[in-house]
Amino acid sequence: MSRKMLAVLTATTGALALAAGVWQAQAQPQAQPQGSVLAKNDYADKASWLCWPGRDDACAGDNTTTVIQADGAASVETWAVDAKAPVDCFYVYPTVSNDPGVLSDMTANAEERRVVEQQLARLGAKCRVYAPLYRQFTLTALRALVTGGALPAGGPRPNTGYLDVVDAWNHYLAHENDGRGVVLIGHSQGAGILTQLIANEIDGKPVQDKLVSAFLIGTNLPVDKGGKTGTFKSIPLCEAADQTGCAVAYVSFRAEAPPPANSRFGVAPAQATNMEAACVNPAALAGGKADLHAYLASSGNLLGSSEEPQPWVKDGPAITTPFVSVPGLLSGECVRQDGFHYLAVTVNADPADPRTDTIAGDVIQNGVIAKDWGLHLIDVNLAMGDIASLVDSQGAAWLASRQP
Repeated sequence: MSRKMLAVLTATTGALALAAGVWQAQAQPQAQPQGSVLAKNDYADKASWLCWPGRDDACAGDNTTTVIQADGAASVETWAVDAKAPVDCFYVYPTVSNDPGVLSDMTANAEERRVVEQQLARLGAKCRVYAPLYRQFTLTALRALVTGGALPAGGPRPNTGYLDVVDAWNHYLAHENDGRGVVLIGHSQGAGILTQLIANEIDGKPVQDKLVSAFLIGTNLPVDKGGKTGTFKSIPLCEAADQTGCAVAYVSFRAEAPPPANSRFGVAPAQATNMEAACVNPAALAGGKADLHAYLASSGNLLGSSEEPQPWVKDGPAITTPFVSVPGLLSGECVRQDGFHYLAVTVNADPADPRTDTIAGDVIQNGVIAKDWGLHLIDVNLAMGDIASLVDSQGAAWLASRQP
């Protein structure tokens, strides 16, 4: 891989890459002074994994959902893990750690458990789920960067988070994969790390044959303008539900609030000449506008926002399930506007019906919506049902291609 492509690749890791150069220093392979890289984690120890198949952990929680129709009618949708799921999912979580330093420790706190409940656990009905803990660049450090404050004591140790995930991936391949197809899933920092993993360890290599698909969400994956490849040479963007060995990538913004000029998302790095950020709508791989099958948190929010959803139904009963689905309320379409390429999300509000006309999901800073972040907090939730359907259909297609 050329030095130019490495520079492009390390600039695609979402907010961290674009807020400052710290993530490039952490993630780009380079010679390191002796002692600057932490000792390896032991991924043979299941305590190093946030989610592991068959274990009672955050991915075995309650995914029961209240489905609310436009007329306010509600029904309950149940959910269960498929212990015999035919393919695997390997997931890397986004920037969530509230640990005090620049890098997180290897202890799963409430924020790590919360994010897999929102972004991964539901897929346990379609695949065996693996989610390694890793020493990520923390939310504490990110907040310091965004607000112009000083980084926490200790400073970044180059490459640690990426190397942790590589070690976890290699352990999974050697001891758990056993020839199975695997779906790679990541959001934000996690998607950026997976982008590097795919480029360095999978693209054009024998292990690529195991790749069912990759979901790189909330990150700017550079592709040739109007094309299907770019960062990856032999892994194109997905165009059909039965296509395998392909990638889905997008960032999301409200249709009425497109990315402002200073947006961190939806644009390829300046050095990525003749490239754009990829946008693939999970609900319409071939393009166009389609309803999004969202699974939204019934209360609270994903990455620490104080924003709470409005009542789901006017004068309706309290929602007691952890998730809500709202058929027909949300639709999405990949659009190009003012140099940005992103998933424009429309709330199909109808003031005449009793169902909510809005959704929570904006980044709020000091009571003000940070428009440059778009709907980053709920990128995955917005299309979780569509992602699950793709894992199902692409997994089936991968298995069928292996039949004699």
